[in-house]
Amino acid sequence: MKRFHVHLHVDDLDRSVGFYSQLFAAQPARIESDYAKWMLEDPPVNFAISTRGSKPGIDHLGIQTDDADELAALKARAQAADMALLDEGTTTCCYARSEKHWITDPQGVAWEHYYTLGNIPVFNEAPQPAPGTAPACCAPMDSRSTAKQASSCC
Repeated sequence: MKRFHVHLHVDDLDRSVGFYSQLFAAQPARIESDYAKWMLEDPPVNFAISTRGSKPGIDHLGIQTDDADELAALKARAQAADMALLDEGTTTCCYARSEKHWITDPQGVAWEHYYTLGNIPVFNEAPQPAPGTAPACCAPMDSRSTAKQASSCC
């Protein structure tokens, strides 16, 4: 089964956790000092929020797969549609190690397709940017350019 993924940037994590916990009638499945995630079953959504990024709002959308075969099928569909693809392979982001690739829709919205391999104790293992220059979560930094040209913060 695939699960829809949404990641939002928020200004106030505690206030947002309270709001979304009420909205979803569920507590987060994971919470960190800068991040919270709900793994909802009805509807099946991986909904994440973080205080990372430049401004509040949608950071990226995505599809989380349950196995490598589902991920490969999504990648094949993106390649068949001649979509620009940024293949990160095995990477870390959002307190998880994943196999992932990115595509960008015609509006410039970044979409990630990924299969989670396991949890990690840090947001990501990539070198951190200089203070005051924190990029978005893990989405290509300029989602309005093609994913082939975009670099990822993770």
